[in-house]
Amino acid sequence: MLAVQQPPAGIPDPRSVPENAPEHCPGTESELAGKSAACEGCPNQGVCASGAAKDPDPALPFVRERMTQVNRKILVLSGKGGVGKSTFAAQLGWAFASDPDVQTGIMDVDICGPSIPTILGIASEQVHASAAGWSPVYVQDNLGAMSVGFMLPSSRDAVMWRGPKKNGLIAQFLKDVDWGALDYLVVDTPPGTSDEHLSVVQLLKESGIDGAVLITTPQEVALQDVAREIDFCRKVGVRVLGLVENMAGFVCPNCRTESQIFRPTTGGAARLAKETGVELLGSVPLDPRIGKSADYGVSFLDEYPDSPATSAYLNIIQRLKDILGDV
Repeated sequence: MLAVQQPPAGIPDPRSVPENAPEHCPGTESELAGKSAACEGCPNQGVCASGAAKDPDPALPFVRERMTQVNRKILVLSGKGGVGKSTFAAQLGWAFASDPDVQTGIMDVDICGPSIPTILGIASEQVHASAAGWSPVYVQDNLGAMSVGFMLPSSRDAVMWRGPKKNGLIAQFLKDVDWGALDYLVVDTPPGTSDEHLSVVQLLKESGIDGAVLITTPQEVALQDVAREIDFCRKVGVRVLGLVENMAGFVCPNCRTESQIFRPTTGGAARLAKETGVELLGSVPLDPRIGKSADYGVSFLDEYPDSPATSAYLNIIQRLKDILGDV
């Protein structure tokens, strides 16, 4: 069971502050909700004062029921965009599904930047509804995905949603999608530590999250944001399974030699892992064919089994299975 830590007394919980609240909102879970001076004129004042805002999310029972058929729930996180998080999530899903007896799902909660449909080669597909709920879009018999990308008229259409609408769609992905019996549900998240992340954690707190994999690159600007992501996980009680360093060197497709492109000038992921007490699961070198595979929607692991990057991916994924006890 996932335990969610609470912020220190007197500090409003950012997860409980309505989007249209005034600057000094005490939060919907506070005893002062709807009663403090800051609440004057707020459109939510009556609801907060009545205590109705403290009621459990009505979606929770439905999420709990749907998630009873899901064995493992793994979050893929990164504080920084462009570090290969979605690519890793896709490779993780493909690796799990390489065993035909393992049922795998990928849930894309990057609402404003959904890339999973393209990476999996199913961008032209649409979501279909049945009596059992929304049906995932299947890459193969044992690998399905759900993303807002399937619902857009065009891949160029922008999703301009505020927090509540994002949170509502994530709840629907968890309670209304007919995932069926899954061995693994991989959740691909956007960069940062905001609405989407908090929604997933809160909606899955009763079902339990098995842990999070954090993705970084060797540069200090990425490491700083990933350090914040580690702090986020610890504050909300999500187990950090480990750290993955992407773009750690460059592999020449011809001679297969490796050279440094993004030098770890401040120690890279190894230093961050040591400082934070998080395991470094491994480092994945740059291979131009990773991007090519993502563009064409094919599994890099299957297409280029001899690449050093494939070996790195497979070693990381095997280590994840060891940590989870799924050997």
